[in-house]
Amino acid sequence: MTENFRKLYAAAEGLRVYRAPGRVNLIGEHTDYNLGFVCPVALQLATYVAAAPSAGGKLRIHSEHHGETREFDAGAIAGLQPQQHWTDYPIGVAQQLVRAGFAIAPANLLIRSTVPEGSGLSSSAALEVSSALAFLNGRVLAPLELARLCQRAEREFVGMPCGIMDQYISVFGQENTAVEIDCRSLEHRDVRLPGGIAFMAVNTMVKHALAGSAYKERVAECAEAAARMQVASLRDATPEQVESAGLPDPVLRRARHVVTEDGRVERFIQAAARGDLAAMGKLLVESHRSLQHDYEVSCPELDFLVDAALGIPGVIGSRMTGGGFGGCTVTMLRPDAAVRFQTEIGRAYQKQFGVAPQIYECQPSTGAGEWKDVAAIPAAR
Repeated sequence: MTENFRKLYAAAEGLRVYRAPGRVNLIGEHTDYNLGFVCPVALQLATYVAAAPSAGGKLRIHSEHHGETREFDAGAIAGLQPQQHWTDYPIGVAQQLVRAGFAIAPANLLIRSTVPEGSGLSSSAALEVSSALAFLNGRVLAPLELARLCQRAEREFVGMPCGIMDQYISVFGQENTAVEIDCRSLEHRDVRLPGGIAFMAVNTMVKHALAGSAYKERVAECAEAAARMQVASLRDATPEQVESAGLPDPVLRRARHVVTEDGRVERFIQAAARGDLAAMGKLLVESHRSLQHDYEVSCPELDFLVDAALGIPGVIGSRMTGGGFGGCTVTMLRPDAAVRFQTEIGRAYQKQFGVAPQIYECQPSTGAGEWKDVAAIPAAR
């Protein structure tokens, strides 16, 4: 990465590299913006931002994935407007840092990511958090404030009304453990996963066009349900309240998913604590069916991957993960079934859709920070 940086910018004096991971959410989908509970893991897949001071007052940002460099006036960040471009993510973060009192110094940035875009593994949050650390360049911002600042950038500049989960787990991820996040209190606890299991994400390689608009519709439908029931958020509603409130369809089904999903998160964690793999797998499947039928954010490709996975020996459970309408499934399986799973799911998906899915091992990883071993940074995906 240092060599590429030097080729781009002719020098690499003062170069520092920052890393922020993507994530896979094991369970707790579309509950974060309803102030509920989620249970993600940070991934070894990550975004790396190399940064070094530059002359001339310019902020230059190059993306290896997009093969493009954009240049900005470092002193004019506060006045920039969104461009519906990949640079909206780092520029939105830079603008939030300016508002928080951190000047954006002239710099050259090189972005490399192993988190596949559009996969539902949170490439956006990984880019936001790694960019924030690069702009800070050693200046200190409390971890929770870092996550909240990056969430604000996505909500206010990019225009996606996301919850806190993706930025939070990118900051607070832990090796070898999942993290339960209370999206109202913004507290978390480590969730030790039992032995004898592995998780794999399978990328449909599609992202349907309605994903962004439908996400915003779901946020609005949940807000309507909460208002009709006179609760602060769906976090405060019970399944009994939802069913008896006389909510119109589809608002009823949206609320039903959220309140039952919060319950599934807690039961999943309890099952993990007692090593009940069958119960964990059953909850994953229940989550998918709720997302498929009540929340209606699945798609034929995701449903096929889940159904096909459940027919492969050694698979314990499977569900879509992320916003939906494409992206990835996450499958829980016995480690000794991993090779067979990859072969069979890949073959079945390609036969059905004519596309080879990408498959990733989901190894819980550490959260964001400065990355010292520059030579060990993997190639971009």
